[in-house]
Amino acid sequence: MKNIGFLSFGHWTDSPHSATRSASDALLQAIDLAVAAEELGADGAYFRVHHFAQQYASPFPLLAAIGAKTSRIEIGTGVIDMRYENPLYMAEDAGAADLISGGRLQLGISRGSPEQVIDGWRYFGFEPAEGRSDADMGRQHAERFLEVIEGEGFAEPNPRPMFPNPPGLLRVEPHSPGLRDRVWWGSGSTATAKWAARLGMNLQSSTLKDDENGKPFHVQQAEQIEIYRQAWKEAGHAREPRVSVSRSIFALTDERDWAYFGRDRYSSDQVGNIDEKTRAVFGRSYAGEPDELVAKLREDEAIAAADTLLLTVPNQLGVDYNAHVIESILEHVAPELGWR
Repeated sequence: MKNIGFLSFGHWTDSPHSATRSASDALLQAIDLAVAAEELGADGAYFRVHHFAQQYASPFPLLAAIGAKTSRIEIGTGVIDMRYENPLYMAEDAGAADLISGGRLQLGISRGSPEQVIDGWRYFGFEPAEGRSDADMGRQHAERFLEVIEGEGFAEPNPRPMFPNPPGLLRVEPHSPGLRDRVWWGSGSTATAKWAARLGMNLQSSTLKDDENGKPFHVQQAEQIEIYRQAWKEAGHAREPRVSVSRSIFALTDERDWAYFGRDRYSSDQVGNIDEKTRAVFGRSYAGEPDELVAKLREDEAIAAADTLLLTVPNQLGVDYNAHVIESILEHVAPELGWR
């Protein structure tokens, strides 16, 4: 059995070929798709966060709106770039969104990927400490965020407050109990997977990772998951961790599917540099008629190792088509693989 959700990047463009022409379209369609996905029986609605781009950027209003319009589906991010975040302000927003949804928030965070502008976090008022990198700063923000959402008081109360205070040091409000166990780290390497395990975060592994040994993408990712789980065990955490992987998967069941994704039947892993220091391997897309697709997916070791699968969706093709993409996997593929 697997949790199966979707992951949307929330692109929009003012093009006659796009069903998502504006930021308003992207946000409102995201809500509609989450509602449709819940009705279809999907388990999660996740959203990517990119700054300075025509994509989703500020996730908490969207997550709160979806939380208010749904009742069961998990809502989450994949991922929030912590280089841009004020940990205390984020703790308030995350606590509110989680409470509105009734404790369904699955918060994916990370140090972030290359962005649209040079050192975009500087425009948000953040600067790495001397001798530290922007990645160090992102992890530092994450560690502070995790401390704050534990719910322990740390702020000295005003002796003459506007409203009465409870005794002791004060915490950031609203506090949502249980959110700390539903934070995930988006890891692209073995080292950061181990670090996430030590801190007690769940693991999100995407469609790319550092190419650390030249093996096929799904094999490297499965190895990363195994190393993460071993590090979790060694850390002595009381609960079992969750692990998600993301994939582009399309069941070709009608003419639209073939027109859009028929060529992806021949997709393969790609290797390239995401920056001047990092060689990465990009996982293939999967497309085929349901029987063909099932056979291909059975060979993916990382999907087999994960408990949660996030289907990346082409949001600019519209809500109805993306609901069809999700439904096709749930109906034609998941049962054959024992995921349902």
